Amino acid sequence: MDTDGRAPEDDASLPSLPLPIAEFAFPGELRDRLVAAVLAGEKTATSCLYVEYEADGEEPPEVGTREVVVDSAGRPVGVIETTEVRVLPLAEVDRRHAVDEGEGYTGTDDWRRSHEEFWHSAEYREAIGRPGFAVDDGTLVVAQRFRLVEDLTGPAPP
Repeated sequence: MDTDGRAPEDDASLPSLPLPIAEFAFPGELRDRLVAAVLAGEKTATSCLYVEYEADGEEPPEVGTREVVVDSAGRPVGVIETTEVRVLPLAEVDRRHAVDEGEGYTGTDDWRRSHEEFWHSAEYREAIGRPGFAVDDGTLVVAQRFRLVEDLTGPAPP
């Protein structure tokens, strides 16, 4: 979810390509941990709620979509390419997806507990403009798989 509403072309520090921005969580420790996992190849899946796309008036990414991953400071650190997108009820998120999120989940129970804590946070509710928001088994999740196609943290080419 593009929590700050920036378009990539509005930020001079981003690559000149007109790619959408991939923001994992909100700026801070969690985002930094998730971005590090993406760059290390440990995180190859992510999930968000469909309500995020509704709030932004957007559609989920399509297979082949490339996005610029930004860190907590808004710096571009990588480019990912979507390899799979599923929109499914929260109760149907599978173990494989939970594990592939690269956050140490061993199954869907701990994955769901952690994500519900995030989705029920005041910061998240404010971002989607729904103060009393709560998830249930039928809440739609966008389960996205991706691959890292470019690490932008390395030395600049000569």
